[in-house]
Amino acid sequence: MKTIKIFLILLCFSNFSIGHPGIGIVQDSKGNVYYTDLTQVWKISRDGNKKVVVPNVHTHELYIDHNDNLYGEHVWYNGERADTWGHYVWKKTPDDKIEKIKGPLPGFLEDYSFIRDSAGNMYWVEKFTVSRFKKRSASGTETIGEGRFRNIRWMSSTRSGVLYFMDIDRLYKLKEGKFALLADHLNESTSPFKIIGEIHNAYGIWTDASENIYVALHGGQRIKKITPTGIITTFLSSPSPWSPTNGLFDKDGNLYLLEYTLKGDARVRMIRKNDFIKNVAIIISPFNHATQAFFAGALAILLFLVSAVFIRFSLHAGAKQKTTDTNHIATIF
Repeated sequence: MKTIKIFLILLCFSNFSIGHPGIGIVQDSKGNVYYTDLTQVWKISRDGNKKVVVPNVHTHELYIDHNDNLYGEHVWYNGERADTWGHYVWKKTPDDKIEKIKGPLPGFLEDYSFIRDSAGNMYWVEKFTVSRFKKRSASGTETIGEGRFRNIRWMSSTRSGVLYFMDIDRLYKLKEGKFALLADHLNESTSPFKIIGEIHNAYGIWTDASENIYVALHGGQRIKKITPTGIITTFLSSPSPWSPTNGLFDKDGNLYLLEYTLKGDARVRMIRKNDFIKNVAIIISPFNHATQAFFAGALAILLFLVSAVFIRFSLHAGAKQKTTDTNHIATIF
């Protein structure tokens, strides 16, 4: 019986690693990038040098304020006998001083989050039959929205306090107390990552300067882009064994993409704006499956015809096609 229990604990840890990679990636005012690999927090300087700045912390999320103070947590398991968890919140200043600002406390983090806007207001959700979205500002804590959802997962905030969150495979927007469904069926999976399952498929959410929304489909090894009008396209894909968990755009429009493997390895790729994949993407209406099937079929026929013409031209003219995989035109840290 004890052997079975130890096995289940190890399986829990394995699933924790596989199903819960980190989404913490942020950039300070000087252009330095910080990210978590669930064991420590790394800093990538503007010159490309990389070093550990917060060692021995298991944090999934990060936040950086306007003074370049970096925040995260450390969560740990107290072993089979106690069968409990603990956590604390830490802060790293620009001069590399690290201090605990909350805890240590038993259990998991509650009533506190790393989802904040430019004013430092904090957001989180209390999950019940009717879930309550909370905002904590200098004047106190308030409920900014209530609604019935299936299973709210990752959430993010824009600088102005607009919230985006995943309800399993549905992307919602919360603004001024009103919810809006922006995309549905964000649940694609590739064969190597099917073990993740639907609940842990969609991960980090971020936006660009044009208010387009990006969702990392960890199970699908790709990033979905959703325009403000609801048009969904596949923006980028990650090459195996990697898969995206979150990203951010710098002031020049370059993408810093956080990726994990199923083993728990982590890296960041910096993909320059001009190197983004420029291919024909399927335009999907999030509310109309017939439209999805029509466009998918039309695209398949178009690709078949283009391929046939290309093959015929190649055979007769001896042309050689040279392709460039823009997924690899990137600086990897």
